[in-house]
Amino acid sequence: MARLLRSATWELFPWRGYCSQKAKGELCRDFVEALKAVVGGSHVSTAAVVREQHGRDESVHRCEPPDAVVWPQNVEQVSRLAALCYRQGVPMIPFGTGTGLEGGVCAVQGGVCVNLTHMDRILELNQEDFSVVVEPGVTRKALNAHLRDSGLWFPVDPGADASLCGMAATGASGTNAVRYGTMRDNVLNLEVVLPDGRLLHTAGRGRHFRKSAAGYNLTGLFVGSEGTLGLITATTLRLHPAPEATVAATCAFPSVQAAVDSTVHILQAAVPVARIEFLDEVMMDACNRYSKLNCLVAPTLFLEFHGSQQALEEQLQRTEEIVQQNAASDFSWAKEAEERSRLWTARHNAWYAALATRPGCKGYSTDVCVPISRLPEIVVQTKEDLNASGLTGSIVGHVGDGNFHCILLVNPDDAEELGRVKAFAEQLGRRALALHGTCTGEHGIGMGKRQLLREEVGAVGVETMRQLKALLDPQGLMNPGKVL
Repeated sequence: MARLLRSATWELFPWRGYCSQKAKGELCRDFVEALKAVVGGSHVSTAAVVREQHGRDESVHRCEPPDAVVWPQNVEQVSRLAALCYRQGVPMIPFGTGTGLEGGVCAVQGGVCVNLTHMDRILELNQEDFSVVVEPGVTRKALNAHLRDSGLWFPVDPGADASLCGMAATGASGTNAVRYGTMRDNVLNLEVVLPDGRLLHTAGRGRHFRKSAAGYNLTGLFVGSEGTLGLITATTLRLHPAPEATVAATCAFPSVQAAVDSTVHILQAAVPVARIEFLDEVMMDACNRYSKLNCLVAPTLFLEFHGSQQALEEQLQRTEEIVQQNAASDFSWAKEAEERSRLWTARHNAWYAALATRPGCKGYSTDVCVPISRLPEIVVQTKEDLNASGLTGSIVGHVGDGNFHCILLVNPDDAEELGRVKAFAEQLGRRALALHGTCTGEHGIGMGKRQLLREEVGAVGVETMRQLKALLDPQGLMNPGKVL
């Protein structure tokens, strides 16, 4: 059986049908007309500039444009598009907001890019059940704006205003994960168009329960699948009560070690911190310049606390005691919404603040995550390695759950520098694996971490993934060249 499954993997299936005699970038006219018949002529484009816009994300991976871009308006059209591509052996690449960092939208074999942003409805809000159903064009900011007067909010916050279905597809996380969890913890159900056009509801149509022991966890299978198993056309999300009160705080430290030690001590003291973010002195300097802050240029923690007024006072007092034991200075509170927003906007713009320090260059972000007890060790060692490498970079991260990023700036036309950046990233990934961590906490595998995935889950793990892929996508048409 295993041998039969291996023989069915997508690597063995060349294009067929309309595209069997065409080079990449040259879909047959009849096939393009068939696409237009499904979604309408104005919702199909083969223009070079449009295809190039859809062949890149925020990563250093070079642009790999699709052969055509389509904008379906509803799930029925997505299903018909998938069935059409499946019959003709044409690859399909889902596209949301293009804010990924692992080359997930690159059309390495050409094919059809399915831009899902026109499907932007909030389909159902169940306030009493704390759940909502959204289409793939709905972003996290749009959802929270819609929820503003409901007393509920959706806390998963990766920084970029990403599409919520795209966040599910990549298993995204963000600044609030230490308290509210990642997308894996907050997706209750998915509507997925399978490669052949069939429609799957991973937890059953319309269901939005908190727990179930019914069969295999199909929802968990598709969260983090990066578009390689199907097209997510709706997601049911868990919502949370909006906190009664919120306070943010910042504090600077004399060293990276002191800042990260404080993080571990805060968590060990069971302080229910909502956000705890680390920025090294290089990143703090960049954020000061880009976001017009006036923070001390030193290793710094940004924190946020949620709860009642009494609970916040207790949390702040305990946190201040802990950080002072680690020689913190400039411990300051931000209670007003405008002031808090300014701080977190600066944190969310850290990627662009880093890019602004070296105009014309691209950013490469590492994404390792380790058990919290090993966090001080790996962050301190990484800082030493970064200083010794001669590379331009900084460290920032969601240290409350052991996840941090080195943002490395690189000239994409300089092959030697690009090689050094990739070598640094691979070394860091392997160090995280040696500490029983993962090579990616929230960005996904994409194109660049496939070897590290093999080292992380082992040969049997990868083979099992290949078998699942072969069963669901026997022609290998869904976002080829990613994950496996």
